[in-house]
Amino acid sequence: MKAMILAAGKGTRVRPITYTIPKPLIPILQKPVMEFLLELLKQHGFDQIMVNVSHLAEEIESYFRDGQGFGVSIGYSFEGKIIEGKLVGEAVGSAGGLKKIQEFNAFFDDTFIVLCGDALIDLDLTAAVKWHKEKGAIATIVTKSVPKEDVPSYGVVVTDDDSKVQSFQEKPAVEEALSTEINTGIYIFEPEIFDYIPPHQEYDIGGELFPKLVAKNAPFYAVSMDFEWVDIGKVPDYWHAIRSVLRGEVKNVKIPGSEVKPGIYTGLNVAVNWDKVNIQGPVYIGGMTKIEDGATIIGPTMIGPNCWICSDSTIDNSVIFEYSRLGKGVFLVNKLVFGRYCVDKDGVAIDLQAAALDWLITDARQEPPEEAEHEIAIKDFREEAQNKS
Repeated sequence: MKAMILAAGKGTRVRPITYTIPKPLIPILQKPVMEFLLELLKQHGFDQIMVNVSHLAEEIESYFRDGQGFGVSIGYSFEGKIIEGKLVGEAVGSAGGLKKIQEFNAFFDDTFIVLCGDALIDLDLTAAVKWHKEKGAIATIVTKSVPKEDVPSYGVVVTDDDSKVQSFQEKPAVEEALSTEINTGIYIFEPEIFDYIPPHQEYDIGGELFPKLVAKNAPFYAVSMDFEWVDIGKVPDYWHAIRSVLRGEVKNVKIPGSEVKPGIYTGLNVAVNWDKVNIQGPVYIGGMTKIEDGATIIGPTMIGPNCWICSDSTIDNSVIFEYSRLGKGVFLVNKLVFGRYCVDKDGVAIDLQAAALDWLITDARQEPPEEAEHEIAIKDFREEAQNKS
């Protein structure tokens, strides 16, 4: 069976991570989110998969290639052009991406499924497709019920008593919401859907195609299903995803490595004296990471591979990407560290280099600052912080 993974977006709401990593490759404990989607598709018999790519397309293609290593077949549709010898992405919208593939050659010749490449899901795709076919639908949205107070964060789907889609509400206020069923970005289509998508133009599934189906009274339905769905469309969502995985709340995602102590998992060859550190799970520490004596790590926290956590530093409820060196006495609470950036859980980023704070967090592959120099810098930093307060 055939499927499509939407992977052409720039991921602007997940910056700074997506400056160098496309959203489908954002790691969930060292494993790209799109890899989990491929495993799910394969489990339900979807082994022919098209992926539209644009932003950092070469990264996605280099990792997954033709899919052999993942037990599926993958084809790519690049959206963009070459300018001065460089690939420049120009996404054509989710529906436009589907149409581009179909116009090249009629690949989608039977019922097919479309998934967004930036969510962890544990969905019975077989049951969803069966429901879609029984309804005689041309298009089906898989929805999920959320508490009413969470509705303003999502696109809401409004249906009649027969589950036929009547309208949409984009992030409505709680008092204005006509439903608590949200669009999860999981769609099932028949090939006839291409009759509703104009050629050679940017066109969106949610914003343009679906309203057209409603206006034309097409057989367009929504099925509400109970399943794990962890969106990583924004930095706070990614934060939530890591926390959920570490707490064991996402069924199809296992914590990698070895459980060396209750709730504490490590990759290969982590250098640490367990008697001289304070580590409270759930915590994951990547391989070849060094934890110096006196460090405190409080979960849920993820520390990537090849990191260096210096003595007397504290990491609490944080996500640290690979090759990060946290200097002596650094105190991080509710932070995401990615290269030269430190991001809080609301998505506000600080460029440590631009703010002249890169002595606090450096690349573990470079020479660390001199001890005396570091002590003076951290003293000045604390005094400055106290004066501002």
